[in-house]
Amino acid sequence: MTTTTAPRLGTAVARLLILAAALLGTLLAGAAPASAHAALTGSDPRDGAVVATAPKEVNLTFSEQVAMSADSIRVLDPAGRRADTGEIRDLCSGSVVRYGVGLRAGLPDGTYTVAWQTVSADSHPIAGAFTFSIGAPSTTSVALPEQNAGGGIVGALYGIARYLSYAAFAVLVGGGAFVLVCWPRGASVRPVQRTVVRGWLTLTVATLAMLLLRSPYTGSGELADAFDLAGLKSVLETKTGAALTSRLLLLGAAALFVAVLFGSYARRTDPKERKDLAFGLGLGGTVVAAGIAGTWALAEHASTGIQPGIAMPVDILHLLAVAAWLGGLTVLLVALYRAPSVERSAVERFSKVAFGSVLVLAATGLYQSWRQVGSWSALTDTRYGQLLLVKIGLMAVLLGIAWVSRRWTQRLADPASTEELTEAKAVEADEEGEADEDRNADEAVIDTASAAESASDTAPDPERAAQLARQRAAVATARRKRERDADPERAGLRRSVLTEAAVAVVLLAVTTVLTSTEPGRTEEEAGRAGSAAGSAAVPDRPVDIRLPFDTGGVDGKGVVRLSLDPGRTGANALHLFVERPNGKPLDVPEVKVALTLEAKDVGPLPVAPDRIQTGHWSASGVQIPMAGEWKIQVTVRTSDIDQTTIDKNVKIG
Repeated sequence: MTTTTAPRLGTAVARLLILAAALLGTLLAGAAPASAHAALTGSDPRDGAVVATAPKEVNLTFSEQVAMSADSIRVLDPAGRRADTGEIRDLCSGSVVRYGVGLRAGLPDGTYTVAWQTVSADSHPIAGAFTFSIGAPSTTSVALPEQNAGGGIVGALYGIARYLSYAAFAVLVGGGAFVLVCWPRGASVRPVQRTVVRGWLTLTVATLAMLLLRSPYTGSGELADAFDLAGLKSVLETKTGAALTSRLLLLGAAALFVAVLFGSYARRTDPKERKDLAFGLGLGGTVVAAGIAGTWALAEHASTGIQPGIAMPVDILHLLAVAAWLGGLTVLLVALYRAPSVERSAVERFSKVAFGSVLVLAATGLYQSWRQVGSWSALTDTRYGQLLLVKIGLMAVLLGIAWVSRRWTQRLADPASTEELTEAKAVEADEEGEADEDRNADEAVIDTASAAESASDTAPDPERAAQLARQRAAVATARRKRERDADPERAGLRRSVLTEAAVAVVLLAVTTVLTSTEPGRTEEEAGRAGSAAGSAAVPDRPVDIRLPFDTGGVDGKGVVRLSLDPGRTGANALHLFVERPNGKPLDVPEVKVALTLEAKDVGPLPVAPDRIQTGHWSASGVQIPMAGEWKIQVTVRTSDIDQTTIDKNVKIG
């Protein structure tokens, strides 16, 4: 005999969660390594510069404050040996963020590599490297790091922990608010209890993981260093370490809140005592939830940039509104599937809470967008702006689905007319009659088999007993499903809420990536500073230009960075760096440069630079015969047949 069991929650949820996971995987797979709020805006010596004598120190200038350690700036000679003294000097003055490291005396001529790694004020690691030469360029044995700061397996694990912490915070806070405000009876419902408790456990584990991974995430990138006590001690002394530690302490208070909510509050029967306890839980829970949200606001984007005093409270409100909406939505979804007797009034109350949360999200999100993007052009030309547009689109989709859910909720709340009720009861009676016949038939078969088993002289067969138990469970499951599906409005609400939750999974992923992406305002300002430095030459300052290229072949896309030093008439040193789109050096077979002054019919003057190392080409004694607007043409060949020529006009005085 073949037994058919009714589909459970997992079947419906699994399909949408698989789809959401696929979208989430696509999003995270295409995400570049985390960019940070601060950016390197200048250096002395400059990238690619050739200086006549050895400087006393190397200075780095950043767009915003960074956290420096003893090893944050390293200068390596052509043989790969340390050329710096290891003493970091704080040269900050007013709004200028500058740090330097002294160089050893008596350095020989050649090409030196400056490698730096630090942590931005918004907790994200940043790193980079560049070269300068003393006397004349030379070959170097220094290999630039292949892995970006915050990348690799440690970066992936840290990113997963960040995502889980956001999601778990929403479930913990939103689930508790849903029970207190919308469905007090849910405090005694086991599936709801398990959901909120799992949110607390996930947030606690994710916070511990971030605390342990923080040292290798901002430093070595080695997973084994997660258990280095010295590294953990240094993390605890940072702003991010203090925020994570505070979050763990607040989670202890949150555990007490959860215990009282699902313990004393669930068991109280006296209305007055229950109301008083609910008030205390609501007040205490709000303080704890705001405190946990504050650990993000105090350590990430909101704590840096313009107007941090306003941005941090706004960020806390934004996080609480997200939790109230998406966390409450999660618990509502569980209640609709696992506890279908959830009152219609509870769904109505949550609908009002969700609407209020959307209003708060709209107001706080508008302010955050203005603060982080800054201009309309940054909305489309920067990665942060593009991700923000994706988030806005997902929010629009989510609001559309929420509107459908609200319609189903209104249908649940509207009383039916007498005729509709009579007709519905008649149909329900017919369906129940058929269901009873089917159920009675199934139970009769099971009872007959059970009676036959009992009447036999032999001992009961354990395998047969287990089969009968499975059959009874299948009949009970089918009965519960028939009861659950008897209300078409409730079934429609379940489907819309499930779809809403799936979109929310992807929306939360986009939000997580946004928190680790350089804001559009900062990226655009750094771009303007770079283009201003490269568009016109100033005496004794190099001409710096960036030229994207695409030869059309395999591995044919990249960027050429060209520096002409000192950027004036007479002899100049030319340095050319060929990079992949991700900033890593690109080894190409050939690079050629030509200079043309079209206004005077001079040129093209060919320049054949020599290869210094992977992605670095150089030529000395490049003659600029007269001032004017020169066209600099660069030909890049990436294979035997794939090449392209790009050009840019610059003023040379």
